[in-house]
Amino acid sequence: MSLLAKAPEDGLARLWSAAGPEPAHRVLRAPETGAVMVRGRAGAVGAAFNLGEMTVTRCSVRLEDGTVGHGYVQGRSKAKAMTAALVDALMQTAAAPVLEQQLLQPLRAALAEAAAARSARAAATKVDFFTMVRGED
Repeated sequence: MSLLAKAPEDGLARLWSAAGPEPAHRVLRAPETGAVMVRGRAGAVGAAFNLGEMTVTRCSVRLEDGTVGHGYVQGRSKAKAMTAALVDALMQTAAAPVLEQQLLQPLRAALAEAAAARSARAAATKVDFFTMVRGED
């Protein structure tokens, strides 16, 4: 789910349409947009505090065989939430290996490439500080 939630909407839509026809399904919870409270901790050890609200869209579907899938994505994209729910359901079926190869691996590679590019841009601005020894004891 994390991979689908982080994937860019256009890349996910392109890979999903290339993966084949949409499976027969019934919508249990139509895509709906709402807000969730984001909480944080100072230094990962302090007391939790409310950071603010974030917009999310969720959806739930049931495939013909009864498998249920849920999708939660940041933002207001109903199509992305529907795709995430369908992928979640299909990953619980025999279609999982094919979907892993055709959809999830390319998404994983694209996100890793984007992270590497971000790291390279940040590394270019790195400043190394050092202290010279003055020779005093």
